[in-house]
Amino acid sequence: MEITLAKTAGFCFGVNRAVQMVFDLVEDGEQVCTLGPIIHNSQMVETLTQKGVRVVNLPEEAQPHETLVIRSHGVGKAVYDMAKNVGVKVCDATCPFVSKIHKIVAEQSSLGDTILIAGDEQHHEVIGIIGHCVGDYYVFDSIEKLEKTLENHPELKEKSISVVSQTTFNAKKCENAQIFLKKVCTNAKIFDTICNATSTRQSEAQELARTNDVMVVIGGRHSSNTAKLFDVCASLCTSTHLIETADELQADWFLKANKVGVVAGASTPAGIIKEVIKTMSEILQPVDEQIEEVAQKSFEEMTDEEAFEASLNSLTGEQKVCGTVVAVNASEITVDIGRGVTGYVSADEYSSESVDLLSEVKVDDKLNLIIMKISDQEGTAMLSKRRYDAIAGWDNIVAAKDSGEVLHGVVRDVIKGGVVVYSNNVRVFIPASQATASRNDSLEDLKGHEVDFRIIEIGRGRRAIGSIRSVLREARKEAEEKVWASIAVGDRITGTVKSLTNYGAFVDIGGVDGMVHISELSWNRIKNPAEVVAVGDEIEVYVKALDADKKKISLGYKKAEDNPWTIFQNNYNVDDVVTVKIVSMTTYGAFARIIPGVDGLVHISQIANKHVAKPQDELTVGQEVEAKITAIDLDKKRVSLSIRALLPEEAVAEETPVEEVATEEATEEVAVEAPVEEAAE
Repeated sequence: MEITLAKTAGFCFGVNRAVQMVFDLVEDGEQVCTLGPIIHNSQMVETLTQKGVRVVNLPEEAQPHETLVIRSHGVGKAVYDMAKNVGVKVCDATCPFVSKIHKIVAEQSSLGDTILIAGDEQHHEVIGIIGHCVGDYYVFDSIEKLEKTLENHPELKEKSISVVSQTTFNAKKCENAQIFLKKVCTNAKIFDTICNATSTRQSEAQELARTNDVMVVIGGRHSSNTAKLFDVCASLCTSTHLIETADELQADWFLKANKVGVVAGASTPAGIIKEVIKTMSEILQPVDEQIEEVAQKSFEEMTDEEAFEASLNSLTGEQKVCGTVVAVNASEITVDIGRGVTGYVSADEYSSESVDLLSEVKVDDKLNLIIMKISDQEGTAMLSKRRYDAIAGWDNIVAAKDSGEVLHGVVRDVIKGGVVVYSNNVRVFIPASQATASRNDSLEDLKGHEVDFRIIEIGRGRRAIGSIRSVLREARKEAEEKVWASIAVGDRITGTVKSLTNYGAFVDIGGVDGMVHISELSWNRIKNPAEVVAVGDEIEVYVKALDADKKKISLGYKKAEDNPWTIFQNNYNVDDVVTVKIVSMTTYGAFARIIPGVDGLVHISQIANKHVAKPQDELTVGQEVEAKITAIDLDKKRVSLSIRALLPEEAVAEETPVEEVATEEATEEVAVEAPVEEAAE
C-alpha cells in the first residue's frame, strides 16, 4: 500500500503567522483573547484555551488588560474603529494577502467603482472584505449567481467595476467567472487575489485524486479551505473521506486500495497530519503479496544448513529412526539404532538451543532421530534430533495456520526485512511490519527474547510466515476491555509514557493509552511536554475524564499540592512584604512574579508616590523590588501589589497639605489639654 501526502498539506503562511503571533504573546506574559477562533481547528483552539487564550465575539468583550488578536481572515473597518473606541489593545494577524484585498476594495470603491467579490458571502474573510467597501458591492459564489446579478443589475455592464476573490475561492470557478466578465463587462478591472498556496493546494489535490484509489482530506469541518479541497477530491475520486483527527479513520476504507492520497486544509496542525499518517500506516500493514515477497528474499539468504531443514519434507520413512542412548558426554550422545549401526548425535544436532547434554539426557532414553549420514563400512551414522523435531514441529505449524493457535518461540536473528523465530526447531520468518506493535519499535530489541506469534502464511518450500503484532494487538484489546471495565474518574494509576506530541503526552496505563494534555503536565507554562517527561518514564497519573464511546481517557499529572496558588495561599497574606521580579509591562501597570506561577499587578498608581506617565519610567523587566501585598482574589487568581506603600514616611509627608498638618497638630494639642473629667467620661 502506497501513501502519498500532498507537499503543501497543513498550515498556510497566513494561518501559521496568526497562530505564532498568539503563542508569542502568551510567551511574553500577555493576557490574550482572539476575535473568533484563531483558526478552524478545534484541537488547536483547545490548546490555546488551556494556555489562557479566550475567544470573544466583539471587541468590547475584551478586558482592559487583554490584547485582542484579529485573526487571519481579517475584519471590516468598523471593527477596528470599535476596538479603538473601547480602548482595547489590538494585535492584527490578518493575512497579508487578505490585507491586500482590503486595500484594493477601499481604494477602488472610493473612486466610485462597484465591487464584485467571488466567494462565500457567509465566510468571515468575505464579510471582512465587504467591511472595507465604501460603495456598492455584490458577492457571487458561482457563474450562475454572477449571471443572475448582472441580469438584475444591467447597469453594471456599463459601470466601472473592480473584481476580487476570496483568497481560498475555487481557482477553476474564479477563472470561469473572469472569462465571462471580460466578455460582458468591458470596463471590469480584475484583480488576481486567490492565494498562490490555495491554488497550489487545490491543484495538488486534483492530481492526487486522479491517481489514487482513496483520498483522505484532513481539516476542520467548518473550514472553507478544507471544504473546497474535499469537493475537488470528491469530484475525481469516489472514495474521498473528510476527517478532523486520526480517530476517525476506518480500516474498511482501504480494503481494496493500492494507493492512498492525503491532503490537509490550511488550518490543520502538522501534529494532527503526522498522527493520521502514522495511524494509516499501522492500518495498512501488508499481510499478503508484499509479505510473501519479503519472505522470499529472506529465505534466499538461508545457509546450506537452513536449506537442508527446508527440504525435510522430502524425507522418507527409512530415514527416521528411534535410538536408545548408550552413552552421554558434554559434546555428544551415543545411541544404538539397531542394524548393527552405532549412531552419534552432536550437541548442535540435539537442539537448536544451547543445552547441557549431561543434564538433558541419560542412558536408556529413547530418542526419535533423522539419519543425516551413514557409513556402512564403519557401521556408524550421524544423526539429528532437532531435525526430526522440526518435521513434527512443521506439522504443528501447518495446523496452527488453520486454527489460529498462538505459538511460542525465540527470536534468533534479525535479518533484512524482519526477524527469524525458532519454534519447536522450525524456522519462522516474521516480516518487520508484523514483528512489533508499532512500526517505530526496534527489531534488535527482540533478539534473544521469547515471543508469541501466529502463522499467517505458509509459503513454498516449508516457508512459514508469522505475525507477532496480531497477538500483541489481541492482548492489548483484552487489556483495554479489562481497563474500561474497572476504570473510574479519580483513579490514580502508574503508567508509562509512550509518545509525546506538541500538545501533550500519551501514557500507557495497562493496555490503554490516555492523554495528559500539556496544560496538565505542569503548573508552570511549558512549551513542550519533553520539558517534564520523556518516552519510557513511569509516572503516576489520575483519571480526569472518560469518553467510553470514543475510547478516550484524559489524564492529569500535576498534583494539587503543587498548585502555585495553593502554595501562595498557604504562605502569603495581605500586608505581607515580598521581593518580586518585574516580568512584563502594560499601559496600566507592571506584572511582578511573587513565586513561579503567581504574578501580581503593581498598578501604575502604586509604583511611586508621584505621577508616573508609564511604568517603564520607573521599572524595567527583570528588576527585583520590594512590594506590599494589598489585595488577594483567589477566585479570580489576582494579586494586587504596591511599591508606593513601602516608601519612606517622610517622602509621603512632603505631599501632605500644610492645612492638614496644622489641623492634626491642633487636634493633638486639644487632646492634651482636655480636662481629666472629659477623659474619664
